Amino acid sequence: MKICYIAGPYRGKSKIGIINKFQVIHNIIRARKVAKELWKQGYAAICPHSNTALFDGVVPDQDFLDGDIEILRRCDLIVMIPGWRRSTGALSELRVAQRWNIKAYYWDSQAREIVALTDCK
Repeated sequence: MKICYIAGPYRGKSKIGIINKFQVIHNIIRARKVAKELWKQGYAAICPHSNTALFDGVVPDQDFLDGDIEILRRCDLIVMIPGWRRSTGALSELRVAQRWNIKAYYWDSQAREIVALTDCK
């Protein structure tokens, strides 16, 4: 069984607290939907969005990011979900995956499957 790491936006964009919180929840739900589909397809999906969902303020953000990178190191592939290009965290995770020769894929929401990142438009 291949272990895949899901990378995409977590934080919200809004400066208004309650709106930002809804954006974060929306991003968590989107990532979880992809994780569920990947589990159905036979992957062991690691979804960091769920792992520390709404843990904001428990420890410094960098601790979460460092922990996520450590988890990524143990995965067979990384799956970039929609919005990843606008996420500094996801872009950083992709760079780490590429440095460690972890195969990179993109989640095609319409086809409900992963495609090689090189084929991503």
